[in-house]
Amino acid sequence: MIATVVGGHTGRLDDYKGGVQSIIRLNPKTPAETLQGIEEFSHLQVVWYFHAGSPDDVALHARSPRDNPQWPATGTYVHHNHRRPARIAVSYPRLLRVEGLDLYVEDLDADDGTPIVDLVAVFKEMLPRGPMFQPAWPTEMLANYWANAEERP
Repeated sequence: MIATVVGGHTGRLDDYKGGVQSIIRLNPKTPAETLQGIEEFSHLQVVWYFHAGSPDDVALHARSPRDNPQWPATGTYVHHNHRRPARIAVSYPRLLRVEGLDLYVEDLDADDGTPIVDLVAVFKEMLPRGPMFQPAWPTEMLANYWANAEERP
C-alpha cells in the first residue's frame, strides 16, 4: 500500500459522504518528487482497499443491494462494496492542497485508516466516453450518497 487515509469518515456508513475532508498520507519513504505537478489537477483517482471487510464477507451470488428487496438482485460485480473478492474501490476526490507527503482531499468516501493501493491525477480525456446509462435503482439507492455529512440523521 502506498498511503493511508487520515481523518474523514468513520463507521462504514453508506450515505452522507459529501463535504468531508481527509488526508491521503503517503508512506514516509516516498520521494516527494512523486507528487511534483499534482497540485495542478482538480481531482485524483484513488484506488483503496476495504480493509475492514473480511474474506468471509465476500458474496459470490446475486443479491439485492443493501439487502433491500425493492431493488433487483444483481451479481457480485454490480455492487460497489466490500463483498467483492478483491475488496478494492475507486474514488475521485477533489484535491485541495499538498503539504509534503499529505494530499488534502474532499469527498473521498474511504474511512479513516483505509489503505490506499494507488492514486493518480484525473485526466478528463481518460474518463468514460459516450453516453452512460444505468437502471433506476442506483439513482434511488444513492440519492443521499453525496449529501453533506453534516446533514446525516
